[in-house]
Amino acid sequence: MFQQTLQQKGLAVIEIVMMLVVLGILATTAIPSFVSDRTGARQAAVDGVAGSLSSASAINFTLRNIKQTNGVAITNCQDVVKALEGSLGKDYVVSSAPVAVGAKSECKVIHNKGEWANFIAHGVL
Repeated sequence: MFQQTLQQKGLAVIEIVMMLVVLGILATTAIPSFVSDRTGARQAAVDGVAGSLSSASAINFTLRNIKQTNGVAITNCQDVVKALEGSLGKDYVVSSAPVAVGAKSECKVIHNKGEWANFIAHGVL
């Protein structure tokens, strides 16, 4: 019977080169996708913050109309932040624009990386 006397240990140079080629191909396709996903995730977060601001403004408007001492007065887009239950967060800024009492205004929330979204502010004293 034939027995193999040598055992193969380790990787051959060609195997290592092929692994590096495959890893290089994977890296060139995955990195742009990762960067795009990160930007998309940031935009989704800004959209979520804008939705929260719109909801806070609408709820505040209803509360103020029921009883004047409920909620907060909103005469500027930045006043909507006061209607949130928590804070806005250090990465976001709300544009400054007047909001007429009894009217709706479109306002903008901006992430410090450049993404932004619009939300509706309801003016109320």
